Amino acid sequence: MLRNVGFLMVFAALAPACAQVKASGPDAERIRAAISAMRIAPEAKAAIQARIDGAPKPFRLYVAQALADRAADPMLLFRVDKSKALPVGFAPADLRALDGTGLSVSRPGHRLRAAALAALEDMNAAALKEGLTLLVSSSYRSYDYQVEVWDRGVKADGAVETAASVAKPGHSQHQLGTAIDFGSITDAFADTKASRWLAANARRFGFTLSYPKGLAEITGYKWESWHYRYVGKAAAAMEAGYFGGVQEYLLLFLEALE
Repeated sequence: MLRNVGFLMVFAALAPACAQVKASGPDAERIRAAISAMRIAPEAKAAIQARIDGAPKPFRLYVAQALADRAADPMLLFRVDKSKALPVGFAPADLRALDGTGLSVSRPGHRLRAAALAALEDMNAAALKEGLTLLVSSSYRSYDYQVEVWDRGVKADGAVETAASVAKPGHSQHQLGTAIDFGSITDAFADTKASRWLAANARRFGFTLSYPKGLAEITGYKWESWHYRYVGKAAAAMEAGYFGGVQEYLLLFLEALE
């Protein structure tokens, strides 16, 4: 049985829209096959399946909506990590500037895809009502910019150390235009009110933490309390309620449904 109140609140809000997409979502056999195909530890698969078995109806609705979201925007839920690169030459066509939006930014020139920016503006408004400022410190990065980031890291720390926290060019979520680094971009961010607020609330707006603490073997990267990716509200709620808050598991599952 699911006990996450936030998860249930999001389900209540999204259920009507999800039901309009497809009443049932993928059948149980297809879901089990997708979980079986995921290249993760058997115990992790078992835990995911147990959560689904405990609340199958909302799960199928979430999946239906997430698949509809992906059909409308194939890159929204595209897995990009150390083992899977973005298409060669990929650059989002709908990037929007954060300058002039009223958002708090570390410097001029930050950009995000339109849907991610709209969600960020909603999230920022909610945080401001609670007296919190969400500082955007990094957003979209082009392939060429990621080359610079990678090369600087290698020059300073060597390739092995850099690979633990920096994506190689073509493998960065930032190139999607839907990932954001907040605050100081250091471990100190985790102890801030903004970080705690994001951890509790970001999924309500469709954002989830990409690199949780202690999961480097799964995500490929060290813990980054500041790095969030926009995946849409249905996928974010599904991740929290069924995939243990692990974005990589969510993306692998949805990929297995292709």
